[in-house]
Amino acid sequence: MSLTRAIAKNTTIQIAGKAISTLLGLLAVAIMTRSLGPEKFGWYVTATGFLQFVGIFSDFGFTVLTAKMLSEPDFDKTKLLNNLFTLRLLSAAFFHLLAPLVFLFFPYPIQVKIGVAITTLSFFCIALNNIFIGYYQANLRMGTQMTGEIIGRVVLVGGLLLSSFYGNGYIYTMSIITLASIAYTAFLWARGPAVRFEIDRPISKEIFKKIWPMGLSVIFNAFYLLGDRVILPLFVNQTQVGIYGAAYRIIDIITQVAAMTMGIMTPLATFAWSRNLKNDFKNKLQTSFDLVLLILMPMLVGIYILAGPIMKIVAGNGFEGSEQILKFLSFTILGISIGNIFGYIILAMNKQRQAIVVYLSDAILSTIGYFYFIPKYGMYGAAGVAIFSEIYAGIGLLLISSYYASYWPRLKNFIKISIASIGMGAIIFYLQPLNIITSIFVGMATYSIFIIALRTVSKRTLMEIMPLKEPSDPSGL
Repeated sequence: MSLTRAIAKNTTIQIAGKAISTLLGLLAVAIMTRSLGPEKFGWYVTATGFLQFVGIFSDFGFTVLTAKMLSEPDFDKTKLLNNLFTLRLLSAAFFHLLAPLVFLFFPYPIQVKIGVAITTLSFFCIALNNIFIGYYQANLRMGTQMTGEIIGRVVLVGGLLLSSFYGNGYIYTMSIITLASIAYTAFLWARGPAVRFEIDRPISKEIFKKIWPMGLSVIFNAFYLLGDRVILPLFVNQTQVGIYGAAYRIIDIITQVAAMTMGIMTPLATFAWSRNLKNDFKNKLQTSFDLVLLILMPMLVGIYILAGPIMKIVAGNGFEGSEQILKFLSFTILGISIGNIFGYIILAMNKQRQAIVVYLSDAILSTIGYFYFIPKYGMYGAAGVAIFSEIYAGIGLLLISSYYASYWPRLKNFIKISIASIGMGAIIFYLQPLNIITSIFVGMATYSIFIIALRTVSKRTLMEIMPLKEPSDPSGL
């Protein structure tokens, strides 16, 4: 099997799995919004927003670092994985034990504080997953990871349905979220390699050497990525937090595709860069750029056009105003996509230090923006700064990676993808009102027709994926 076919197989598995996981995730949100209502859903957003902030703050980039270092020839893979797991366990335990204690000082209802105490275990499990997901990415075994994610989502949806049926409320909902994360982690751990606690001084020294610039970048990321969901509850009521959070949850679920795709491509780009295979590295960079935008650009347009029916299905009654917020936030998809692509590429090139200035300046500007615009404009102020922060980071990372790679991504396919996405959006808009499911299928069909007609995917890529021929020098999309 050629490398491109291996990539295609893992990407296909992930896209299929992510489609199922996304539907289950949206179903979970729909159940929660209806069973909790706007105010208590705001409690959920406030609690999980704070824990997401802590999770990103303390992430240090372990997922991508694991995938990257396992793709390098420097250390014994078993010892390396043991050290990464041990360091991740210790750091996650420290921050997630501290989080509920810090949250006690926030001016929120006691139920929200209890929710944080319960759900911090969920985010601890997510932190441990970083290592296993990185391992599966490096070994192109993302089918296992996707199976675990779907199992977790099934537990989540099943538990939420039971809780909603019996009217158990907010605390039970937070407990079910934690149970789902435990199920996901248990599966990844059971199906993964045998890991044990180990600290090897040379390996740990190399991990710290690689992770500290990445860790600083991730800490700054926490401020501009989650600043709105931490700062917004300080200035508006919990109902408005719930409305904003319901819309943003759609964006969070959709944009996981970018991280998923780059999780596959980063070890391959790392392999090429670490062995000075410059042309191969540039091909991987271009493929990453084209592939992520090929998937997410039509989603941006589709979400903007169909924001109303999407929020009606996902949130139901009581969330008036979420449609406009979702329209605003849909523009963050482009920035998130570009930021994911070139953030991962910078990691593959070991240029994390050079990227710190982008993350730091974005964190400062965004935090100032949130504190200035949220008190004045509430949810819309938060959405506006979120759009700015994502696009600012994406452009900054694009400039840095292009400089050090001595390669500017070709925009030919981006233009074709944009034309196809806009054309799809125009047709969907013209045909409204349609049933949301019909609109989605019409959009998928018309987008596919545009992509084929514009020859966005090259003949070489198609022949690489097909078993009839395996060219020796794949160039991707």
